[in-house]
Amino acid sequence: MSTFSGQTASSPERSSSSNGASAATATSAPEQPDHKPLQDTSVGKAAAGPVKWLDDRVGLAGLVRKNVRKVFPDHWSFMLGEIALWSFVVLLLSGVFLTFWFRPSMTEVTYDGAYTPLRGLEMSEAYASTLDISFEVRGGLLMRQIHHWAAMIFAVSITVHMLRIFFTGAYRKPRELNWLVGVGLFALALVEGFSGYSLPDDLLSGTGLRFVDGLIRSIPVVGAYVEFFAFGGEFPGDSIIPRLFTVHVLLVPGLLVALITLHMLLLVYQKHTQWPGPGRTEANVVGYPMLPVYAAKAGGFFFVVFGVTALMGALVQINPIWRYGSYNPAEVTAGSQPDIYMGWVEGAVRIMPNWESEFFGLTWSWNVFIPSALLLPGLFGVLALYPFVEQWVTRDKREHHLLDRPRNAPVRTAFGVAGITFYTLLLIAGGNDIIALKFQLDIYAITWFMRFAVFIVPVLAFIVTKRICIGLQRADRERVLHGYETGVILRSPDGGYTERHAPLSTVQAYELTTQERVAPAELPSATDANGVAAPHSRLARLHARASRFYNVDTVNKPSAQELADAHHDGDDVPELEPVSSEFQGVNETGIPKPH
Repeated sequence: MSTFSGQTASSPERSSSSNGASAATATSAPEQPDHKPLQDTSVGKAAAGPVKWLDDRVGLAGLVRKNVRKVFPDHWSFMLGEIALWSFVVLLLSGVFLTFWFRPSMTEVTYDGAYTPLRGLEMSEAYASTLDISFEVRGGLLMRQIHHWAAMIFAVSITVHMLRIFFTGAYRKPRELNWLVGVGLFALALVEGFSGYSLPDDLLSGTGLRFVDGLIRSIPVVGAYVEFFAFGGEFPGDSIIPRLFTVHVLLVPGLLVALITLHMLLLVYQKHTQWPGPGRTEANVVGYPMLPVYAAKAGGFFFVVFGVTALMGALVQINPIWRYGSYNPAEVTAGSQPDIYMGWVEGAVRIMPNWESEFFGLTWSWNVFIPSALLLPGLFGVLALYPFVEQWVTRDKREHHLLDRPRNAPVRTAFGVAGITFYTLLLIAGGNDIIALKFQLDIYAITWFMRFAVFIVPVLAFIVTKRICIGLQRADRERVLHGYETGVILRSPDGGYTERHAPLSTVQAYELTTQERVAPAELPSATDANGVAAPHSRLARLHARASRFYNVDTVNKPSAQELADAHHDGDDVPELEPVSSEFQGVNETGIPKPH
């Protein structure tokens, strides 16, 4: 059952003056006009009929009454998903505007538009219409740039939102399905972004299409058939732009809308996760109701996202296609780079050795096939399976509505940081030519360094992150047992110095000890009591090792006896010199206390 918590406004009280003479004064306050309920006003009476007619047929009253008081917790990290949602709305609005003037055709035309340097050149109708939108349609360039920036924000915000869910364990039961929906949204966002920046048919987007054509052709046996189907013939064909347009404006947006709707319905049905704290349990939600608080905040946040995106579109140039020219299969843009959310794929291709094999008369181009057909689907496969793998390792079948602090799940956090490190290195490798040019480095040295770094650095990141998380857990345990450091130094008679500690507040102590620890599984015996090999022992031993790896270093929260013993620590430390009245120490957050 949901509860409402927070600052509530008390009803104003009508009180007389303290001397009781207000009734006898000559001047009295003007009477406040009576406020009629909405249903008694003319507007309410006019709307009552249609609303009742609709409610009698679809029964909206019960549904609305149930959900308008739905409680949502309040925390800044929950706004990351809203950034993705509202940037998608901006994408839809700006995309509809651009669709009015864009012509998805590869038919060759002679450009005679407003951009003089390209006037008289042969180009596709798609590229010419994009130039017209940029230079001849009022507000067209602004809308193009808003659309492109919104696409970048959408992809990045989905990524960051998923990282928040991963590091806090918000994907655990009962939210595995919603996590899979999020993985699908992430994959569709990449497809939508790629199809969108390929539509203008400029030299940069054509280079990206050529890259994808190479990925498709690397698929053994069926690669050439898939290429001819997608491009309408050998690259570049004459059908890819119209087909990408259909995918970009109809197919993928429809799937995105469906999955976003499903994601929101599951969120409302399963209730929102929340951070642990006093009064917050697995059975309630502490926060603000949908109406009027959360709806007002969400509506205001939409205008913030829209305003920031519009500001970026107006002030920060992105994708100046007129500088690249129309696409020509014989040319490649120097220093060409894809958008950030696809750069890691190019980086993987660039650092792969030039491995090729011949089997049954077929050439297997491993240097292209592994990054395209294995690494790219592998990302989504690992993301989709991880919640179920963790559930198998921990044997945790309970429902979880309270979030984990990342430090309290060191192995999970270390895996996440290792994954971020791996894909960041691939993203950097995708710009090896630009790095070599700008820093006067050897491009081959950069490539060889990245070939080793993508395997070594993520492992180091895993080890370091795990040790940091364990260290933070131990620091939290010490703070619970001995309090926080006040900054007040005491000198003992023998000349030693100690720092005075103050106990944590009840709220902070609760937050630091609310996390439940899972004990590692015991390693089963390989044989039973009769010396016969135990059934399923191999899988059981594998699970025990995985459980030990996942939980063995987790720091247990202090017991009641340890708390009682720690409460008296330092009682026998005498203070030789009185503390100066000018410094009263600091509070839990490190801020000096007032005199």
